[in-house]
Amino acid sequence: MNPTLNVPRNGHLVIIGGHEDRQHDMQILSRFVELAGGVNARIVVITAASQIADEMWHIYDDAFGALGVMQRSHLEITSRDDANDENFVRQVAEADGIFMTGGDQKRLLALIGGTALDAEMHAALKVRGATIGGTSAGASAMSGHMLAQGRTDLLPEKGSVSLGAGLGFLHRVVVDQHFSERQRLSRLLSIVAQNPYLQGIGIDEDTALVIERGVGIEVLGEGAVTVVDGRSMSSNVAEIKDRAIPELIDVRLHLLPAGAKYSLPIGDEQVGRRIPASLLDFLQIVTKRTPLS
Repeated sequence: MNPTLNVPRNGHLVIIGGHEDRQHDMQILSRFVELAGGVNARIVVITAASQIADEMWHIYDDAFGALGVMQRSHLEITSRDDANDENFVRQVAEADGIFMTGGDQKRLLALIGGTALDAEMHAALKVRGATIGGTSAGASAMSGHMLAQGRTDLLPEKGSVSLGAGLGFLHRVVVDQHFSERQRLSRLLSIVAQNPYLQGIGIDEDTALVIERGVGIEVLGEGAVTVVDGRSMSSNVAEIKDRAIPELIDVRLHLLPAGAKYSLPIGDEQVGRRIPASLLDFLQIVTKRTPLS
């Protein structure tokens, strides 16, 4: 960790819906750098999700360089042996900011899930208070339950999506990206219909949900974050056949546009009473300080 930073950090997740600005004002990437500790932070870029790793690295090398970051490096993970390599693990152990690019989240998990690199990323976030960012596939991989595949239809359908194991920085949620641009609300509804324990998070392009562990959230960028909560819904999904459209009654939806910011109430702090109970519950879930396992 950067020795010039003496203030304890809670750890942040910067979850990006894809196609974030990498050339102009770079609001989201700039915020990622700021949270990691500024231009003196050590930032590593993990391109394991992509089959064009070198091209991805050059894009982010240029972007972080333009933001003034001097200590930036590429973790080119092409096998699980790489993800258990002492040199790569050490770089993560010394990093203030860890950024996962887009590509295919299944590829990302196949290469790093359950490895020493995975464990060190958890330690970086939960013990050292580092910042972990992910865009597109890197965003979907953040949660314990990860969208593995699924069609985008006009209406939700039973059996149209499947989930896999994610990296587990968040729990009880599932993240979808490129959300408004690719009209993925029906896909998120399909997930929630079949997995009502989970809340669905849909993040638009050039938009980020920033989570500070134990503190609160903010939304950055040009779009919005959509939260779908089906835990109180009534549904016939258990009775219908695959590919049928389920009946979903009393599904809650929160739309959090760029600029939205919420903090957990402290003690008897009055501001907590102005947050609707269902949104406060979402806030408590995503900011929860999960232990290092």
